[in-house]
Amino acid sequence: MTAGQHSAPAADVRTRWRRWRRARPFTAGLLIALGGAEMLVTLRAPLGVLLHVGPQGLAAYLVPAVLVICGVLLVTTPQQRVFYAVLSLVLGLVSWLTSNLGGFLIGMLLALVGGALAFAWTPVKRRAAHAGPAATPAETTTPAETTTPAEAMPAGPAPAGTAPGPREPVDGSAPTESLDAILPAEPGPPRHTRAERG
Repeated sequence: MTAGQHSAPAADVRTRWRRWRRARPFTAGLLIALGGAEMLVTLRAPLGVLLHVGPQGLAAYLVPAVLVICGVLLVTTPQQRVFYAVLSLVLGLVSWLTSNLGGFLIGMLLALVGGALAFAWTPVKRRAAHAGPAATPAETTTPAETTTPAEAMPAGPAPAGTAPGPREPVDGSAPTESLDAILPAEPGPPRHTRAERG
């Protein structure tokens, strides 16, 4: 077998591992599990001086064990990452009182940093294929097809029930609309009949 045949499976394994790792908060789960394991080690370490702060017994072992479980669950089930992240942050703070000052501060910091990373992690969205820009309706019309409002209106008097259309500006600026088209229709008789009565 040649060197190229050996490197192809290794590259494929690395690609699959990278894809699997990026699909979950791997670093956050690893930090949380390491923080919990460090707290457990400091509880069982044969040190001459151990700090015993807070309630001893079950809580001293329960908090680091739950942190290790949260780290593993973050990697295996990333869909529930927010719950595990918040639980890791709370347990990391509680470990200051229960587990030798949070595993001599190292385990607590690992759990807090891992919980913050897990809370901030978002899944990677796959990029959609870049399609060419579609032609807009304004680009598809030809100059011959474009008409002004004055050309579109038929010649002759407008029907009695409709408001007059926009007027052509004298100076070539933006078209102005008549006052009747801008103001809402008032109830009652038309204006010209009211003027005749007055």
